[in-house]
Amino acid sequence: MAKNVIVVGTQWGDEGKGKIVDWLTDRAKGVVRFQGGHNAGHTLVVGKQVYRLNLVPSGIVHKGVECFIGNGVVLDTNHLLSEIDGLEAGGIEVRSRLKISPGCVLILDYHSALDRAREAARSVGARIGTTGKGIGPAYEDKVARRALRVYDLFYPQRFAEKLKENLDYHNFVLTKYLGAEAVDYASVLALAMVNAERIRPLVTDVSAALHALNKAGGNLLFEGAQGTLLDIDHGTYPYVTSSNCVAGQASAGSGIGACMLHHVLGITKAYCTRVGGGPFPSELDIETQGTPGYQMSNKGREVGVVTGRKRRCGWFDVPALKRSARINGLTGLCITKLDVLDGLPKLKICTGYRLRGQIVDLLPMGADDVAACEPIYETLSGWKESTQGLTSFDALPEAARAYLAKIETLCEVPIDIVSTGPERGETILRRNPFQ
Repeated sequence: MAKNVIVVGTQWGDEGKGKIVDWLTDRAKGVVRFQGGHNAGHTLVVGKQVYRLNLVPSGIVHKGVECFIGNGVVLDTNHLLSEIDGLEAGGIEVRSRLKISPGCVLILDYHSALDRAREAARSVGARIGTTGKGIGPAYEDKVARRALRVYDLFYPQRFAEKLKENLDYHNFVLTKYLGAEAVDYASVLALAMVNAERIRPLVTDVSAALHALNKAGGNLLFEGAQGTLLDIDHGTYPYVTSSNCVAGQASAGSGIGACMLHHVLGITKAYCTRVGGGPFPSELDIETQGTPGYQMSNKGREVGVVTGRKRRCGWFDVPALKRSARINGLTGLCITKLDVLDGLPKLKICTGYRLRGQIVDLLPMGADDVAACEPIYETLSGWKESTQGLTSFDALPEAARAYLAKIETLCEVPIDIVSTGPERGETILRRNPFQ
């Protein structure tokens, strides 16, 4: 019987989902992206080859696996085609295995122009930390029911008319309100029509294809982007992304029923990171040499794949993970980057917060409340031995096993997988999500 697994980030993104999706793809026949856009950055290390993906699902480096971009994704065709060209130049066949939903909302030049102009207009302290890729404005158009979708590309006259109407509206905002330059209608239309012909062979009814593949006995792997604490509804609003990043979105964003989702694997670092603005209760100093935060930042190579910005780093946050576990219905955890903590004499785990005189054990909903939280820590012994590349749980240092056991107990979710390095083989499997 086929079994389907959802991989979601449980923190503020950048948890290492790409590697785990790639590693689990050996057990799947199809890999599905169901939300977000090219603001996602998934890094895969296969031998000496490093692949950096934004839109193409992380299962693409496995031969014979079908990859799908579901209707919940907002799609920049320029970026997608560039990514495909790069992968195929590196010897990976993409076009015969990648399928795109006609329901994907298109990101066009005016979306990214709006994104950048809005962020520039905000005061430094009020900036969201958006990637400027046009993700938010594209989702806004979707909700406002004025979006152009992949489907529309194949009806050129109607596409041109809707594009003209949209640009009249958005150029007014760009020029009259934000003081930015207008976006040229003719160039947007011309490029969209060229890209339409290039992606036409890839467009298919993704919902129907997934049902058929699953019915034939193929396991499906659903790949989330960003992280739960960046979810538009459940994250630290307004310092969030513009889509739902939680497990439930796999159904709406790909066109399959919730009854087809069997195992929810939450990916979490052995510590915490965050890119961009927003509250971060367990944040550490990452600039002072010799501090735990400095080690996390440098040894963990904590730089955003898409933005190139340094990620903020902090201790593992249990109340945040517990919030993610409830929202997603986690059935298992994967702990990544355990090896980054090697050599630290003491480790801290945030077990709760003091919030305006009260002790709370769950991340609050609002950004103001999260910013007011003072972390409560429990200190554990670190380990001197290297965990890099270990593939057996019993081979881990005793203190590392104790650290993981403490996380498992406090978060009330079993640890299925432990990642001990960036390469595929540097992984400990305790429980197979597909079994």
